[in-house]
Amino acid sequence: MIVRSNHPQNADLPRYHSKREKKPFPIPIVELRRAARERLKNAKKLPRKPTPPPRNGMLVQSLIPVAYEVMNARILLTNNLKRLMKVIPVLACKYCNEIHVGATGHPFKTCRGLRADHRKGLHEWITATVEDVLTPIETYHLSDRLGKRISHEERFSIPRIPAVVELCVQAGVDLPDFPTKRRRKPVIRLGRSDIIDANEDDLPDPRPSKFKKPILDEVPDCEIVPPANAEETASLSEATLEAWETLQQGAAKLMRKYPVRVCGYCPEVHVGPSGHKAQNCGAYKHQQRNGQHGWQSATLDDLIPPRYVWHVPETALELQRDLRNFYGQAPAVVELCVQGGAAVPECYKPTMRLDVGIPTNLREAEMVV
Repeated sequence: MIVRSNHPQNADLPRYHSKREKKPFPIPIVELRRAARERLKNAKKLPRKPTPPPRNGMLVQSLIPVAYEVMNARILLTNNLKRLMKVIPVLACKYCNEIHVGATGHPFKTCRGLRADHRKGLHEWITATVEDVLTPIETYHLSDRLGKRISHEERFSIPRIPAVVELCVQAGVDLPDFPTKRRRKPVIRLGRSDIIDANEDDLPDPRPSKFKKPILDEVPDCEIVPPANAEETASLSEATLEAWETLQQGAAKLMRKYPVRVCGYCPEVHVGPSGHKAQNCGAYKHQQRNGQHGWQSATLDDLIPPRYVWHVPETALELQRDLRNFYGQAPAVVELCVQGGAAVPECYKPTMRLDVGIPTNLREAEMVV
């Protein structure tokens, strides 16, 4: 019998990048230049094609339902996490951004926070919140996606909203609190960055969109009701994991059409064709760049940070410091749902190292080849 799988048996986590080095490009510069030369070479042989959406100011109609699904999945995920964290303890370090799912924090000396040398790298654990599990990444809201770039003087006058919400708004979600310009005719391009809007006076009055769906409401913390028993916790964990996968897959689909930028030096994210001009980057050697961001294409982890935590095996209640190399890791949402009773998705099994045997003591670990 031959067992085939699209995922490796064991895989390492993404490499940790120091704050003093720039993030690597998702696609190397050499590959981008080669693809650009190939496009120019092929474009000379063919007639010029009209600019497709969303570059022409129109919406991609097939992605509007996806945007509503992502919007509701984000709210449902937040509400379910608040309920799960009432019965499954989640801890956060007081001095750094590391978290742990379990009643007792892990003993690994990996703290890089304030005065970590005085504590010899040990963490000081406190109760975590939903913001520790789902890192809030905010960005500027654009009233016109193809308008002028945000200047440094406008950085305080433009509202900031969650980056996922801004991505959904640009993809077709209508929010009364955050209006944005919707065009019904493609824009007229006079140059690379000079555009004018087409005349829409001859069009009839706009009709309500057939893709519009009701948006869920976020439940306040004072109204959160924890699950009553283990069966309800397991079903809630399955629903939470399904909402997490819907959020991840839907956001990845939207990012293929609607560009998202991230600073190569800091976590700043901008949803739009080009980054803003606000000089608020405080990363390493920002004085040499006058506080300007180094914009590059963003990945899904930049938009929705997974927040990897140590996976606690079912056979062990606590992690042992000497057996660190045998433990795996998983995103905090996945680990929280797995401890609540949900099945482990196939794509997370390689990093969780579920098939790795864990020694019972240090002497047995030293005998492992």
